[in-house]
Amino acid sequence: MSSAQENREDGVPPDRGIEEVDGGDSAGSTKTCLGTNEIKSRAVVKYSAAPPPTTYALLQEKTDLKLPPANWLRESPQLGPAGSTVLGSSSKSKPFSSFGMAYDFIDSIGDDVDVVSDSENIKKLLKIPYSKSHVSMAVHRVGRTLLLDELDIQELFMRSSQTGDWTWLKEFYQRLIDQKWQRKKKSKEHWYQKAILSKFLYYSINGDGAAEPVPDSDNPEERDDECGAEEFGPSWPATFTNTASDSEESAESAPLDSKYALGQVASKEQNLATLFNEGENSQGLRNDFVRNILWTFEDIHMLVGSNMPIFGGGRYPAVSLRLRDNNKPINILTGIDYWLDNLMCNVPELVMCFHVNGIVQKYEMIKTEDIPDLENSTFSTRVVKDIAQNILSFLKSNCTKEGHTYWLFKASGSDIVKLYDLTTLCEEAAEEKCQNPFTLPVAVLLYKVASNMMLKKIQNRKHYGTIRTLLLNCVKLLDQDRHPQIIASAHYMLAELFQLDEPPEEGVGGDSLPAGGSEDSYSDDEEDPEDLPEDSDENGCCGTTSDPQDDSKAVAIIKSVGELSVPEKYKSTHQIRPIYAFPVSQDKEERCRHVLSYVLKGLKAVDGSIKKESDLPAADPNTPIPLKYEDGSKDVEKGMALLLDRGRPSLTHQGMIPGSWQHRMKQQLFFKASKAYYVLSDAATNLRKYGRALRYIKLALQCHDAYCSVSSVLHPRVLMFHSQCLSLCGDIQLMLAQNASNRAAYLEEYSYQTKEDQELLHSLHRESSCQAFNMATDLATDPEYQLFVSSKCYEAAHELLTSRAVKEHGPEQLAQVLKRLGNIRNEIGVFYMNQAAAMQTEKEVKKAVSVAEQEMWKKSFSCFEKGMKDFEAIKDSTNTSLLLCNTGRLMRICAQAHCAVSDDQSRGEFSPEEALYYNKAIDYYLRAMRSLATRENHPAVWDSVNWELSTTYFTLATLLQDYAPLSRKAQEQIEREVTEAMLKSLKYCDLQTESARQPLYQYRAATIHHRLASMYHSCFRNQVGDEHLRKQHRSLAELHYTKAARLFVSLKDAPCELLRTLLERVAFVEFTMAGQCVGAKLKTLTGALDILMETHHAFLLVRKELTGTFCQESPETPDSGEVMQLIGVFEPSFSFLMLQLVKLMTGMKRKPSNKDEDLLKTYKNVYSKLLRAEKTAPLLSRVDLFLDLLQQLIQQTGSGDHGASS
Repeated sequence: MSSAQENREDGVPPDRGIEEVDGGDSAGSTKTCLGTNEIKSRAVVKYSAAPPPTTYALLQEKTDLKLPPANWLRESPQLGPAGSTVLGSSSKSKPFSSFGMAYDFIDSIGDDVDVVSDSENIKKLLKIPYSKSHVSMAVHRVGRTLLLDELDIQELFMRSSQTGDWTWLKEFYQRLIDQKWQRKKKSKEHWYQKAILSKFLYYSINGDGAAEPVPDSDNPEERDDECGAEEFGPSWPATFTNTASDSEESAESAPLDSKYALGQVASKEQNLATLFNEGENSQGLRNDFVRNILWTFEDIHMLVGSNMPIFGGGRYPAVSLRLRDNNKPINILTGIDYWLDNLMCNVPELVMCFHVNGIVQKYEMIKTEDIPDLENSTFSTRVVKDIAQNILSFLKSNCTKEGHTYWLFKASGSDIVKLYDLTTLCEEAAEEKCQNPFTLPVAVLLYKVASNMMLKKIQNRKHYGTIRTLLLNCVKLLDQDRHPQIIASAHYMLAELFQLDEPPEEGVGGDSLPAGGSEDSYSDDEEDPEDLPEDSDENGCCGTTSDPQDDSKAVAIIKSVGELSVPEKYKSTHQIRPIYAFPVSQDKEERCRHVLSYVLKGLKAVDGSIKKESDLPAADPNTPIPLKYEDGSKDVEKGMALLLDRGRPSLTHQGMIPGSWQHRMKQQLFFKASKAYYVLSDAATNLRKYGRALRYIKLALQCHDAYCSVSSVLHPRVLMFHSQCLSLCGDIQLMLAQNASNRAAYLEEYSYQTKEDQELLHSLHRESSCQAFNMATDLATDPEYQLFVSSKCYEAAHELLTSRAVKEHGPEQLAQVLKRLGNIRNEIGVFYMNQAAAMQTEKEVKKAVSVAEQEMWKKSFSCFEKGMKDFEAIKDSTNTSLLLCNTGRLMRICAQAHCAVSDDQSRGEFSPEEALYYNKAIDYYLRAMRSLATRENHPAVWDSVNWELSTTYFTLATLLQDYAPLSRKAQEQIEREVTEAMLKSLKYCDLQTESARQPLYQYRAATIHHRLASMYHSCFRNQVGDEHLRKQHRSLAELHYTKAARLFVSLKDAPCELLRTLLERVAFVEFTMAGQCVGAKLKTLTGALDILMETHHAFLLVRKELTGTFCQESPETPDSGEVMQLIGVFEPSFSFLMLQLVKLMTGMKRKPSNKDEDLLKTYKNVYSKLLRAEKTAPLLSRVDLFLDLLQQLIQQTGSGDHGASS
């Protein structure tokens, strides 16, 4: 009796095992120390279907294991698959076991884990240098992860012999292997040993220690036969060699995720078995292991499946049980087996039961770290570590292409290990790729890894290149006729990789894949042979063998298994974490074209899966429904109804079952295509390619039309996007209306169509006529119609956004649409207003206002009113004030149309209608200013409104003054109204702010002062009786003449206006001289002369303009006729002043002073020259004469001391 048995009898309770039920993660670490050798091993149980370990039962000595226990071969959770047959353990792997694990732990695939495999395969690889047995494994690569599965060639050929497939591989295999190696039937001794192992395990959980009879039905001989049959029975899933119809049927049965069609990451309970046929066809893809363990061996991360029974008892919480024949020593292969099993399952102790001819002899307990030192089984753990690292490096360096099936093969008794690319060999054999049984599981795994990476919201975009590579390789593997669902879904995800509404992040995208790597390859650039070790012979990846013809087919060769024990003999040349530059161009159009290309491929896959009889003849995409604005409003209203109709779903499915994968996939692809065309249209709009933009938005709306045809309910995001499309369509139509001069170029852009667009339209026409938006997307020739269509697009977008389904989702978008709606109504209002103004200008004979003009006013006013409401709804005071300003302008046009005309076609009196409309205009301008509140809110708009308001007041005052309605109002009332209007206009003349309008304000202010001075001058002349009022008018006239002259002088470009103002002022002064005494007259005349001398500046300006030296920005000469007219007034006035001054100074009673004599002499000289001047002399000569005379007077009079006064 062993010490373990003694502890058991002493009642020492066993510790609880490390495993947990239902996927509980348990972790543990062990280190095996052998002298200076230390191996790092850590195991984390990711999933366990076994119950917590129970204490194993110590069998009594002399127990006969040949007798079956009562519970033999009955289902046992403790033993799992290991005890369900007489095999005792699952020594034979299923061909797709790694895929079952990969599907369950998809998060770990591609980046975190180096290897996924059955523990038995891992052990077989690590024992290659010690074993002469054959090795045959299939290797697949997904990212940095390798999937290893046993590839039983003999069984594959037995199964494929029924179909005739893989004949090329059979012939190749027969040339390759030693003919001596054939599958040998297991001996009776083999089955005997397996049977007693199974009985031993059942005894260990039964614990009664006695043999009991077994039922007749459980005859061990029958079990032996059954097991033997299973050993040779088919274990390959039939799905992967199924017919096209079977594949289609199974694909259609797959559940679709709302986003990526095949669903998110499958759990343990919900895997991808639904993609394939049920029953035996899918059993190879199931994860049937009792436990899945994440095992880290040194720096290698492996996801392994294990069915090893684990018990409690002994000095540790978990032990493994082994049965050994006492007459047969443990060899090194068995030791490595036991050691690796315990490391993988994190079991610290091994309990070995020894028997002789089935009779139990004793138990022995061995620590896991002591297994390498067992007698006759000594091995170096460091060497095992080197073997593992070398094999992994060898595989990763050479298994570089995703989607390819590699075959790692070592013949029985051979020291050479060869790696073949079966996918390449299959292609060379010109046989269909679907004949590779691994094709579909590999493609699905690539798809699922990509899908999982896409669904991670925090996923960095730097992985988009990897996702693209995974999906492209997935598509390459599959036949579109057999697996349209996966292909369509993969193309949709490829389209999703391209961010259409955001610029690519820096460092994320490049223009192409990195040099040296292809889309399906994860290897670096080929190494330069000079960089390899001299003695490596390129790491043994190629070399001569006994059969060069066959070796040439190998991807790589290990010339001797002994090389695997050499540390770092095979160095990996693969990228640890391959990152591909995502081929994203900065050009939006190129990105959208990529998207549309993938969408088209996806649609072709979907269309190909729909039964042929459901196909309808394609409509001609170049035949639009004719809708003409001139035909009346009915067509337009129908078009408007269609715009909104497509905001609601309509069912017109053609050959698709609602809810099927084809149905959902088409929805997603249509929507993606619509977004791509929208982005293209937006980009073209920014480039001012409006014809191209209209073509793209038409395609976007056609895609949306098709989307609505296959949708029963429209999501709010779809309605919002539809609103964006309509809004952009409205923008484009507005731009086309405003740029009518380029219509020919726009028509050429609009008519162009790529082959890809035509093919996509063909797919759209299978579901919809795609003509619902023809009214909105037609390239019309009438600007008015284009403006109208633009407004209807905005109205439809607004109606969608205010609907109950979308109202709460897009407040920002609603504000933008309202702004556009207000803007288009302003544009239409301005359009009608300009038409009304044009009608007014084109009138040959002024007559009453026409009905057409009034109709234009009403339309314009209505648009302005609606636009103001739109802007007020979003509290846009700036644009509201602009519309109020435009309405004011409309009122002024109405006023101009109502001007009175006399019988001789001359301008009549200022009419009441004119006054009414001008006052309305003033009201709108004042409202506009109130809307802005202060200039700081928007200086440009404020200045514009301010100018218009000043102009309106000025125009009103001018018309009142020039065409006074004396038949209706008294002169005094008119003068008051004119004064009031002029002063208000003057109030809004901004003379202080420096701007482009400042000279205009100065000129207007000067003109206002001049007009007021002239009016007061006239009142002073005509006023009789009221002396106080006369004095007031005289004072006001002098004040306004002075201000007008000062402002005209400051302008420097209004010499005629300055000259006229000064001459009127001189006349005003001369008029006041009547009735004065001699002294007063002399003083008045001297003052008038001072004013007249100020004309020197005006004549100087006139001369400069005449000689072309004045203000080179305005080289045009002044109106010579106006100058001549003013000279005709100036010269007599000048002569009269000189004559009167000479007379008064000559007739003075007192003796004149010397200064008076000099002045008199000068006056006489000037007067003499004026009399002798030729009236027919050239204008320039006369101006020069006046300048000379005025200069003499200025020099003589000095600083204003003009001599005598009385």
